[in-house]
Amino acid sequence: METNRANQGAKAGYHHGDLRNALIAAGVELATDGGPEKVVLREVARRAGVSATAAYRHFAGQGDLLFAVKIQAQHRLAEAMEQVGAGVPRDGDPGAAAQLRLAALGRGYVGFALAHPGLFRTAFSHALLGAGEDAGWGGVTPPDDHPQYRSYNLLSEALDELVATGRMPARNRPGAEVAAWATAHGLAMLLLDGPMGRLPAAGRAAVIERATDTIVAGLLVPRGRPDGP
Repeated sequence: METNRANQGAKAGYHHGDLRNALIAAGVELATDGGPEKVVLREVARRAGVSATAAYRHFAGQGDLLFAVKIQAQHRLAEAMEQVGAGVPRDGDPGAAAQLRLAALGRGYVGFALAHPGLFRTAFSHALLGAGEDAGWGGVTPPDDHPQYRSYNLLSEALDELVATGRMPARNRPGAEVAAWATAHGLAMLLLDGPMGRLPAAGRAAVIERATDTIVAGLLVPRGRPDGP
């Protein structure tokens, strides 16, 4: 029943002249169900109620379609992070709030991975994508307007807020995104595909809480003496 409603929605989008978005929506459904490997152009066209030829008018090929679905998956990841981060009270000590917000973003990141593993894998998929998909990003710091990694920008803003409120020493700021991102992403993959996947719900929650609190606490610790490196 759910799939039928989704297909009807895709077809409705086509009849209103918005076939490209209808195809992307069908691709998101496929990614949700089975990850990036399931995002096949012919199946997307079938779900949208059009021929594969019609779909090719909007996407050059499989990689082009998967890239568009990847962008949507990244948007949903960022929205999930923002939703959890929005629950942090803003009143009181600004530094304490900034610290809690960073931890909340980490929980939102891992929580999205567990709730939507297919979309999470799609959000970071490079299968069939062009070599220039990450042009302008050297692998560490994407530009502020980079459409793929709004989740990264949310992390960067939270770290800047920690420094601005005096909660994190400025000397700790360079490269902090990499440490925090690697921790959250690695934990997500251990919970999805590693031995931690066998943990009960309470155990998963405890591991996520401990990992996010640990990385945040590590970023706040001064490194060396004030006049040191």
